[in-house]
Amino acid sequence: MNQRRTPWGLLAAPMTWLVVVYLGALGFIFATAFFTTDPFTSKVVVSFTLENFAEIFSPTYLRIVGRTLLIAALVTILCILIAVPFAFFMARVAPRRLRGLLVAAVLVPLWASYLVKAYAWRAILQPDGVMESVVGSTPGYGLVAVVLTLTYLWLPYMILPVYAGFERLPEAHLEASADLGGSVSTTFRRIVLPSLMPSIVAGSIFTFSLSLGDYIAVQIVGGKLQVLGTAVLQNIVLDLPFAAALGTFSVVIMVIYLTLAGRAGALDKL
Repeated sequence: MNQRRTPWGLLAAPMTWLVVVYLGALGFIFATAFFTTDPFTSKVVVSFTLENFAEIFSPTYLRIVGRTLLIAALVTILCILIAVPFAFFMARVAPRRLRGLLVAAVLVPLWASYLVKAYAWRAILQPDGVMESVVGSTPGYGLVAVVLTLTYLWLPYMILPVYAGFERLPEAHLEASADLGGSVSTTFRRIVLPSLMPSIVAGSIFTFSLSLGDYIAVQIVGGKLQVLGTAVLQNIVLDLPFAAALGTFSVVIMVIYLTLAGRAGALDKL
């Protein structure tokens, strides 16, 4: 007699793939971070050392780490400032028959090529480009250009969770606040914002992590700007263990961020 497959049996194959391929690859990267490199051949030498992690805390790489965290934080903040009013309009102001169309409009940019969008921003921000022709000035290539480009690229990942948060917000709570004499600012601060916070933090997981690990947009619009991603790319051929240590350091940062997000209840909104 054929027995019905349990849900755990159905999950066996994807879980095996996750453990072997994904976590296994991370394990190899983590192990390589403790190896050394032959200075003459650039080959990996299996010899335990902590020098790779010690080098990350040198002034040069601490500046790179700090700059990367600054970019990720600025992108996340800008996405929040844009996404909250936009998602409010989608969920509470726009007619219900148009909400699906607005959600589709938010998703459409995700269908376009990453490189096309990044190079479009390069054309916009370049000297004598679109922005300088229209506005009269341009920030050029550098930190500001990277923040603007990444904000555009990852904004949909913030809008969608916040929109879902507005959709789940009970109308009765807003009506009760108005009946009790609460102003718009008071209602937003004491009713709306606490309800939205898990959704905002959930969206920030995407914007922060994607910005933290990005290096392609940095190469396209960042000029000579150095971030963690470009540092890994530059070291991956000549010093693979140190590149692995930089990659491991990025993972540690995200583990800390996810732990804090989990305590805020954001993981339940993903």
